[in-house]
Amino acid sequence: MHRIRTDQPHPLHDTAATRRIEHAAAAQLPAHTLMQRAGLAVARLSRALAPHARTLWIACGPGNNGGDGLEAAMHLRQQGLPVVVTWLGAPESAPSDALQSWRRAQDAGVQFASEAPANLGPHDLCVDALLGIGLAPGDTRPPPQGRLLALLRQLHSSPAPLLAVDLPSGLQGDTGQYAPGFAPPADVGLLSPRHTLSLLTLKPGLFTGAGRDAAGTVWLDDLGSHSAGKPPSAWLAGPPTAPPRIHASHKGSYGDVAVVGGEGLQARGLGMGGAALLAASAALHGGAGRVLVALLGGTLDLDVRQPELMFRHVDALRLGQLTVVCGCGGGEAVRAVLPRVLAEAPRLVLDADALNAIASDATLAQALGDRARRAQATVLTPHPLEAARLLGTDTASVQAHRLAAAQQLVQRFGCVVVLKGSGSVVAASGQPPCINPTGNALLATAGTGDVLAGLIGAYWAADLAPHDAAAEAVYAHGRAADAWPAGQALTASALAQRMRPRDTFTPA
Repeated sequence: MHRIRTDQPHPLHDTAATRRIEHAAAAQLPAHTLMQRAGLAVARLSRALAPHARTLWIACGPGNNGGDGLEAAMHLRQQGLPVVVTWLGAPESAPSDALQSWRRAQDAGVQFASEAPANLGPHDLCVDALLGIGLAPGDTRPPPQGRLLALLRQLHSSPAPLLAVDLPSGLQGDTGQYAPGFAPPADVGLLSPRHTLSLLTLKPGLFTGAGRDAAGTVWLDDLGSHSAGKPPSAWLAGPPTAPPRIHASHKGSYGDVAVVGGEGLQARGLGMGGAALLAASAALHGGAGRVLVALLGGTLDLDVRQPELMFRHVDALRLGQLTVVCGCGGGEAVRAVLPRVLAEAPRLVLDADALNAIASDATLAQALGDRARRAQATVLTPHPLEAARLLGTDTASVQAHRLAAAQQLVQRFGCVVVLKGSGSVVAASGQPPCINPTGNALLATAGTGDVLAGLIGAYWAADLAPHDAAAEAVYAHGRAADAWPAGQALTASALAQRMRPRDTFTPA
């Protein structure tokens, strides 16, 4: 068993792959062995998380996830610990393995109760062994009710830390979204620390969408299945890795980034030049050899705070020789330059208003699709609403399955896609998507997306593959937020100045 940290990549396996691994492992072992291993792992982690607990309460469902909880209860009771179990199953209907663990728990003298013990406190522990991955993708069961609903509310509202066995109940392992009725009530939130012990494999849903908040700290025990050797469904991204820059290099060694955006105030009374400058600042601090800025309005020809930025009229840019970041604050003005940008830029990051323009214009959408056929690479960086516009759907549909939505955009436009949000998804053709493990709610402020677009441009300009440039930039961008000084507001301009070249990046 080990804690999942962000200092290296990890393979992820969806529900179908996990089931295959489970069946293969079970076929090579005596009956009940996997459940015994799972229960022992839950018991060990429970003791480590709550060494001074007065009460360990385990809520067990009727299936094999509940069996894991019953097995854990047996071990904890044998060790003399105060464990209480609430079981939704019955001996006459329990699966054979769960039935065996129930008998073992009874023989050990485990106390059974119909609901949570009174007076659970912050030094105690609640264990959620209700459903695990039993709620399969596309499961149409009704929202929880009766005793199941009551137990979920008790788990969510308890001041005691919560340990979920395999998955938080109701969280879908493939998507990171709760099935209807399973999410904690909005007035409850997260009152206590959350932990998840993922069994056999790591599931993608633990790291994206609602999964990051629901799962909390994630632990893995593969139960001896050696699941890491199986083909992954996705990856949890790791930090940038790059050799030091050689002494015999120059600014041309690290590429030229051109930022095209920033609608002027005079056009519609909506000045957005700051967005383009934020992207340019991130590219500059991210190690680009030169950074050119083409504002779509206004007369700025020098940024006295960043005199390294070189201002150009968009018509003066030699787009065919540049890595172009287009759309940041582009407003309506970006529509006029997009045809040329799409036709000429060999490496193109499209963000914000460029994406909105493409979503609403079939000719521009066709021009974007044509780039892949000309071997011109593109990275799209939509947030969920922009992704929904590009796919002709709504935000809820995108968020319902973030990995699938990112892959749909890849298929539609032939691009690398960064679907932003909690657990940003980076997808490309011909390889499993990766989920970014860094970042936090400090990034929920204007301009941080522009910073990310500029950093992707900088990493890409140094001849990194587009997927790798995107994944590494997303990781570094989020890691900067994770390392942000406590009590200090995160602003996009300060964030841009904390971006670093790949070869100087040091993870936590």
